[in-house]
Amino acid sequence: MAKKKTTKTKKSKSISNKKSGKKVKTMVKKKTTKKTITKKKATAKVKKNAAKKGTTKKASVKKTSISKVKKPRKSAVKKQEQIVDDFDARAASRAKAMKKIKGYSKKELDHFRNIIIEKRDEIINQLQNLKEQMMDISTGEYINENSPYSLHMAEQGTDAMEREKTFLYAQRETKFLSYLEAALQRIDNGIYGICLECIEEPKHLCDSCPLVPKARLEAVPHSQVCVPIKQLQEKKD
Repeated sequence: MAKKKTTKTKKSKSISNKKSGKKVKTMVKKKTTKKTITKKKATAKVKKNAAKKGTTKKASVKKTSISKVKKPRKSAVKKQEQIVDDFDARAASRAKAMKKIKGYSKKELDHFRNIIIEKRDEIINQLQNLKEQMMDISTGEYINENSPYSLHMAEQGTDAMEREKTFLYAQRETKFLSYLEAALQRIDNGIYGICLECIEEPKHLCDSCPLVPKARLEAVPHSQVCVPIKQLQEKKD
């Protein structure tokens, strides 16, 4: 009888051990599944957060880019429009006032035209001479510091200074030539000799106001103001 009891107890122990082992295995499986689920959830949350951050960064970049391109203020636009309107109004008033001014006669304008053309031809000849001085006849190019004509260091320095002087003189003459061309254009338009500062309100600083005196135009044919106004402008500057 004792043997039977021992076998029964052994069987019951083995059954209980098996059951407990199964329970442990199931518990372990449950724990592992829970861990994997939590890990998956955590990774999913991280991905979502990263995606949200990325979208927020993109949105912030877009917002900043939009904010950088600011629209002009209404006050600035109004100021610009006001400036344009004032300029147009002044131009219109000047045009009306200029029609009322009696300019120089055709004979006098032809006299001034001849003076301007003579001065223009002189300047063109001078510029041509300066160009020939600055050009190398053999190569047809401008002479520079590497020219073989000046072998000594001192001669190279003096040559460089002379080239700079001729260049500045040519630049000044070309500017003066453009002034003469503009004066010829004013003669063609019939507004030559009218003082710019005396169109609307004559200052009466010279005898021929609002016209520039004839003697000044003969001496400085591209002038647009009389001597007293020129002196006032120089004082302001």
